[in-house]
Amino acid sequence: MASRQLCIVTHTFLPHVGGIERVVYEQGKRLIRLGFDVTVLTSRMRTAKTYVVDGINVHCYDSMNAAFGLGIPYPIPQINSFSDFFKRINGSDLVHVHGHPYLSSLYASKIAKFLGKPVVLTQHNTFIKYEGGIWDHVEWLNDIAVGKQVLKNSDRIITVSNATKRYVLSLGAEMRRLSVLHNGVDIDRFRPLRGLREEKRRKLGIQTNAKVILTVRRLVYKNGIDTLIESATKVLKQDPRLVFLIVGTGPDQTQIKEQATQLGISGHFKLIGFVTDEELPSYYNAADLFVLPSKSGEGLPLVSLEAMACGLPVIATDVGGIREIIPEAYGKFVPPDSPDIMAEAILEYSQFDLDQIKQKVRAIVEDKYSWDKNVGRLAEIYEQLI
Repeated sequence: MASRQLCIVTHTFLPHVGGIERVVYEQGKRLIRLGFDVTVLTSRMRTAKTYVVDGINVHCYDSMNAAFGLGIPYPIPQINSFSDFFKRINGSDLVHVHGHPYLSSLYASKIAKFLGKPVVLTQHNTFIKYEGGIWDHVEWLNDIAVGKQVLKNSDRIITVSNATKRYVLSLGAEMRRLSVLHNGVDIDRFRPLRGLREEKRRKLGIQTNAKVILTVRRLVYKNGIDTLIESATKVLKQDPRLVFLIVGTGPDQTQIKEQATQLGISGHFKLIGFVTDEELPSYYNAADLFVLPSKSGEGLPLVSLEAMACGLPVIATDVGGIREIIPEAYGKFVPPDSPDIMAEAILEYSQFDLDQIKQKVRAIVEDKYSWDKNVGRLAEIYEQLI
């Protein structure tokens, strides 16, 4: 049987770091193993025009990326990119676009429909609230002008959570086209490793008896690091043994660093910065507890699954689809923008013997959320359309 040609369209891709990029990569390399010939079409981000990532052929179109400095990754394809879209989509058997609000998804879905190619859309996030409110209106207008058209052009719409499903239904998506497919995690790479825990703590200068609270977030408003730093200030007054590790970079990094210094907690609130994918499991293993302080926009955050795969309980703000994957016996949900309640939850969990629940948290992920299971279901959806 001839290899099936799959064109995956995403606004950005590796080496640019983000949740959608990670999903496309993890799914793409597994789809190749299942016999698909995978091409990713994406915006050009200081890369060559074409390159290869673990067997995935990547082709870039030229774009304007002015909003990236504001923490809004929204590339605008340039006029000369039309030929790139047309060529890649014309040579495909199926087009899979990621994210309803992106112009790349709109271009690809319209060209695909013109050429008679089936279109699958994966919608990752719910509505994102920005600081100040102006960008909320821009996002709402974009949902109407771009997002609704992409939803209409899609033969099948995959949402990563039921929360995301409700979001696209509110924009007019048809129920008959919808499938919920929770994100996955690489359970071989993200797993409990006790030796790795001690080694990483030594390198970070963290005492063996400390309780380490980890978050892995891009440092932008919607991800709620301001809430976490307020919580940390309250927590450390009651239990100075706790250490907070914040992995990630972003436009708010300098502001957060200055705030931690002014509050006098910089010794216990460590901004690690960018961490490579290879290093990331060691940080999960160094931690006792994972915190997800997001304000809005979460569909199903990959970092929560990575944390659980390493045996960590999760304290999360109750936004998006996070409640769908974390049993309340192994995690706690708090309202967004509620540092007092989050502090109480952190203090409560810091008193537990967390080693006792590591295996149970890990078992949940192994049973339900491996990437192999995710991609098996995705391939079934493709086969229904090709």
